[in-house]
Amino acid sequence: MAGALLFTGLIALLLLGVPIAISLGFSSLAFITLATEDPATIVAQKLFDTMEHTTLLAIPFFVLSSHFLTTGGVSNRLIEFAKALVGWMHGGLAMAAVVSCMFFAAISGSSPATVVAIGSIMIPGMVEAGYDKHFAVGTIATAGSLGILIPPSIPMIVYADAVEESVGKMFIAGIIPGLLMGSFLLLVTWLYARKTKMPREPWRGWKHLFVAFSRAFWGLLLIFIVVGGIYGGIFTPTEAAAVAAVYSAFIALFVHNDMGFKDVPTVMLNAAKMTSMLMFIIACAMIFAHVLTEEQLPQTLAAKVVEQDLSPWAFLMMVNVILWFAGDFMEPSAILLILAPLFHPIAVSLGIDPIHLGIIMTTNMEVGMITPPVGLNLYVAAGLSGMSLGAVTKAALPWMIVLIIALLVITYVPWLSLFLVSILY
Repeated sequence: MAGALLFTGLIALLLLGVPIAISLGFSSLAFITLATEDPATIVAQKLFDTMEHTTLLAIPFFVLSSHFLTTGGVSNRLIEFAKALVGWMHGGLAMAAVVSCMFFAAISGSSPATVVAIGSIMIPGMVEAGYDKHFAVGTIATAGSLGILIPPSIPMIVYADAVEESVGKMFIAGIIPGLLMGSFLLLVTWLYARKTKMPREPWRGWKHLFVAFSRAFWGLLLIFIVVGGIYGGIFTPTEAAAVAAVYSAFIALFVHNDMGFKDVPTVMLNAAKMTSMLMFIIACAMIFAHVLTEEQLPQTLAAKVVEQDLSPWAFLMMVNVILWFAGDFMEPSAILLILAPLFHPIAVSLGIDPIHLGIIMTTNMEVGMITPPVGLNLYVAAGLSGMSLGAVTKAALPWMIVLIIALLVITYVPWLSLFLVSILY
């Protein structure tokens, strides 16, 4: 009953258009004040406690890194390398856009940053080359969501912190599913481009490919520094984020010289704004999760599900349906912080690996990034292209179906998530 009242208050506020962070915090405060004996000061205490989570310290560093990369011209070089790599195939520019998003996702960890960095260049370029604008926008909006699944990933950090799992395991578990998602998008893009005879660029030879690779080398190296450093035991994920931020600033200022010191305050300010928004949402979601835990809702729900004798197959389908619905209305970090503590004990009781569950939840967040009305990538793509939200949603719909098919494969083939984890851990 208590849980129903809490969620009713949250949903009512969301339907009224109250921002997600305020909705989470206010519904929690109202419940604590009216339905419990806890003092209201516990809200302030939880806000400060959230800021002390070492794992969450990685978020501001990865956000800062992505802003340096976006401003510092790394995205241009990654795009040129991707075009040299696959641009000669049918629908080469569209495939290059997907590959570019995969590269940039692997060094930024942010979906909106990926859409901005790649889309601002590739959408006009594809339209100028003769591609349908709806096709171009749908491709970028969808491929940009790979920033959630391909490590390093901010939602993975949030999930690991919420259920006290290893961030390193989550990162490595996301590699194969992320490549699978990208491969699905590439395959469908190529098949559609071949059928509709979309333009392709001429093959410019191995020398051009090598030159493009050398220009993109410093950006690509960041992938190996972050991922290799974590799995090689050189530094923790939080330390890796700090290294990524310093390295990104170094290559933007001193290697590529695409930005000067006069641009640094603007980059820092923009990164601070995004970090503040994310951390405020996370802090309010932590308060909400605290209330759920105090009311024993996760344990009660787990017991009821076990009593229903649900199979792991049926439970995972239920998880996907709930997350897809939640993704229509809520921000990924808030969803993970609220629902991960609910699903985690049930998954463990059913013998489902919590790392596999984390990858399933993260993949659902990827689908949610292109699902209206809250899908952030849709808004970003609409802003870049000048199209309406409805037009962008329609353009992204075919690709959403592709992502859902890949999601089902990831859900019911645990090996994809756990193979590398079993080898390295």
